[in-house]
Amino acid sequence: MQTNMNQLFIRTFILFLILCSSTCFEALYAQGESNFYDPDRLAEIRLTFKTNDWAEELDSLRIYGNELLLGQAKIDGQAYKNIGVRFRGTRSFKAGSKRNALHIKLNFIDRSQNHQGYKTVKLSNALRDPSMVREVLGFEIARKYMAAPQANFVKVYVNDQYYGLFVNVESVSGQFLESNFGSSENTFFECNPDIEKETANGCKKDIFSNLEYEEDVECYFSNYELKSEHGWDDLMKLTKSLNQSPADISKVLNVDRTLWMLAYNNVLVNLSSYTGDHSENYYLYKDDKGMFNPIVWDLNLAFGSYKNVGGGSDLDLAGLQKLDPLLHENNPSKPLISKLLANPKYKMIYLSHVRTILNENFRKGQYLDRAEELQRVMQKAYYDDKNHYYDGADFEKSLISTVGKRSKIPGISELMEARASYLKKHPSLAVLPVKVSEVTVESRPDMGKDIVDFKITARVEKFAKNVKIMYRFAADETYQSMQMKDDGKSRDGKAGDDVFGVQISDAKNAGAIEYYIVAENKGTVTFSPSNYMHQPYTANLEDLNN
Repeated sequence: MQTNMNQLFIRTFILFLILCSSTCFEALYAQGESNFYDPDRLAEIRLTFKTNDWAEELDSLRIYGNELLLGQAKIDGQAYKNIGVRFRGTRSFKAGSKRNALHIKLNFIDRSQNHQGYKTVKLSNALRDPSMVREVLGFEIARKYMAAPQANFVKVYVNDQYYGLFVNVESVSGQFLESNFGSSENTFFECNPDIEKETANGCKKDIFSNLEYEEDVECYFSNYELKSEHGWDDLMKLTKSLNQSPADISKVLNVDRTLWMLAYNNVLVNLSSYTGDHSENYYLYKDDKGMFNPIVWDLNLAFGSYKNVGGGSDLDLAGLQKLDPLLHENNPSKPLISKLLANPKYKMIYLSHVRTILNENFRKGQYLDRAEELQRVMQKAYYDDKNHYYDGADFEKSLISTVGKRSKIPGISELMEARASYLKKHPSLAVLPVKVSEVTVESRPDMGKDIVDFKITARVEKFAKNVKIMYRFAADETYQSMQMKDDGKSRDGKAGDDVFGVQISDAKNAGAIEYYIVAENKGTVTFSPSNYMHQPYTANLEDLNN
């Protein structure tokens, strides 16, 4: 009987194989498919064009415009028809190169076509990054503290020939904006100036995307690319406020996210950014609350691969290692830095973010362990890539030591070990910060009455002078502020015992809370948890009463 049942199953399965269409298999695959941007797996993209002269055609399309070449694609085995492809990059593009970066538009013809919701694929050729990990590692660190793209590695084939290993970076467009800001139709700019375009008459020269204010909207056109249907007035309002009334900048700019980006650029010596000479490679998106939010982009030159901060020659290795954490503090040509750091409160927060990024990623070599893991993911694909800019010897030593006699690309650990030591001892960062620990929420005692308020305590040491709790009852709300006290009257135990408490009494209807703690001493500010932007503390009354 069992044998007959097995035979029946086999016959039924064979019939299923015969009748099942490719769509059927795609549906089965999709149920268990891996995240397209998972950095711990190697993705695969196969492109097919009708012509064998596809490279020459893409060169021509790139040189003479932004048209796309029609083709087909398979992404991790899933087939897509009528996609569009073009070479991408400005300074990285080179006609005739065997390894230009790629832009793949999955919805080129069918506007609804996507892969896991992504309609655009952007592949970086990792120019001037012999390690191949700068972007994947850099974005992974950035996402701990701010909205930043996902990234991983992908093998690319064209007409069944291996084209090479690329870095697959999430496009900062519709799905990214929806996921991070809850909308995608508001004012949106790419801040990547056209440095070869002549400045219009009456406009300031060589200010790039540095957010200086100009009275004529045409002065903005060569320095910013509008990605939304409207928004030039919004950008002018932002730059005017930043430069002429910085005390009110928090009304139009998410200052905290901006300080995170600036701290990140400085610690990682990411100078192909706002912090470098061209004030480039970032986006600005205005969220539903009317606040502009900066978004980092293009990290293949991070970790000191690009070396110019403006106003002089490139920095040498020692200059990169000892880059001042307060670089541009007094530079009027960098108002996003100088105007914000002129505010003592913002400066303290900025230095706190520098300290957090440093301690959580570089003080104990965490970044190097992760970089080595990432190299193992794509090592074989790298060696198989005959079109790569660097040989295997450069790849192997690039994490540790300088590569190139002319470009002199620093080894990542060669740069960051010395940088971490320098920053640790820098006078602006050497002050001991407040320590926050033992954050607790009071629950219902056995057989007691149900709790209807949130009673929160935290141990705060190192001479705290000001302790606040920032809280909200829903993720789309603005955080409210309340003072925490160590007075023996705020559910905090004994007065003066370094335990601070607060009771939030307007929570009954909400039932749940998100919160984080901000604690200051004379020279520093500490946030708990450090990644409060993405993962604040949470509590709900139902759990506390069980």
